[in-house]
Amino acid sequence: MTSPATSQTSAGGYPAVPLVSDGYRRYALVLLMLLYTVNFLDRQIVTILAEPIKNELKITDTQLGVLTGFAFGVVYCGLGLPLARLADRVNRVWIIGVSLAVWSGFTLLCGRATSYGMLVAARVGVGVGEAGFTPTSHALIADYTPREKRASALAFFAMGTPLGSLLGLAMGGVIADAYGWRTAFLVAGLPGLLLAVVVFTTLREPRNAMSAAARDASKAAQMSFGATVRYLAAKRTFWLMAFGASIKSFIGYGHAPFTAAFLLRIHQEEIAILAADFGLKPIGFIGIALGLLNGVFGTLSSYLGGVIADRFGGRDLRAYASVPAVASLISIPFFTFAMTTDSAVLALLFLIPSYLFGALWYGPVYASAQGLVPPQMRATSASIVLFIINMMGLGFGALVVGALSDTFNFGLGLGKAEGVRWALIVSAYFGLISAVLFWLARGRIREEMVS
Repeated sequence: MTSPATSQTSAGGYPAVPLVSDGYRRYALVLLMLLYTVNFLDRQIVTILAEPIKNELKITDTQLGVLTGFAFGVVYCGLGLPLARLADRVNRVWIIGVSLAVWSGFTLLCGRATSYGMLVAARVGVGVGEAGFTPTSHALIADYTPREKRASALAFFAMGTPLGSLLGLAMGGVIADAYGWRTAFLVAGLPGLLLAVVVFTTLREPRNAMSAAARDASKAAQMSFGATVRYLAAKRTFWLMAFGASIKSFIGYGHAPFTAAFLLRIHQEEIAILAADFGLKPIGFIGIALGLLNGVFGTLSSYLGGVIADRFGGRDLRAYASVPAVASLISIPFFTFAMTTDSAVLALLFLIPSYLFGALWYGPVYASAQGLVPPQMRATSASIVLFIINMMGLGFGALVVGALSDTFNFGLGLGKAEGVRWALIVSAYFGLISAVLFWLARGRIREEMVS
């Protein structure tokens, strides 16, 4: 067990070994993963509510893409970089706690929206709050965790993505069917306000355990944003991994609000029968079904990605790039079949590989972003990779898929059901580009990893 009193520091003033005990590190990782679950619950609940929102507010799929992705993503990405720079200098626990309270409050306000404009404005507020959370948490976890366990720790943290999506989809669908989509937002926003109190009272800033001399040395070692960018400019691996992941994010966020819409539009009658067999309505059934697929297999995917990368990466660091490259290829044919089968049951079954292989990149990519830079650049490095990933995914994923759907629908006259089907199929094949980028990242990753 490592104690603060015996921790050693590296040449840059940062800890050479973690500054917290093993027991506290486990607690902190569980708490941060729980916060990330709430983060994604509040971020993704709108995806299962997309169809009732579209029908009530009379909006197009492109407008739906703006609501579910672009409005949130632009603000989220734009604020992520300056907040990450702030996290390199101030108490990260306070940034996480304030961010949690802000995004939860704006999620509540989504439930009070009476127009499309008000709902978009509230989603922008959610993006403002969430912008400070993820890069700050990545940097905190990196300080809590030794290098040889970092991919596993970050993959465990990333399990909040599928778990939050599970809760958002399942809870949102059932509540929307019973009480309406506005009530679903209200219920989703409450847990974060309570957890903010837990953050402020129990989460520790590991920098506080450093000696005064070590803190002074770490402050002196902090790099400007420009210096970090110049340092990363020579890291070919960083950019290949970041843009490979950004395309995976584009596909994931692009598909999220339209997979449920696809099932409800293409398989409407079969879904209604299946839902009735379980005593549910269609949106509640789809929410639970997709939530379980995303939660169970997405969680397993995130966990396995980190474990596999750490295990094989210990012998050959190229595994951090090989794992997401192979996973990007495997899921495409299964997803294509899911979109083209005439059976709703088979469609759901063949979506399983998409979720099982879809999150394998989390741990390897985020661990690489931390390991390719010195410790004093970690929060900024995380914010840059998250900016690229989220700008492509959150900013343009749902917007482009929605625009494709409208193009196939109105432009080619296929109708809204076939429009969303082909928009999903076409966008899935962007995964081929992602696989190539990840594979190219294998070339120099061993020489460029530094911490």
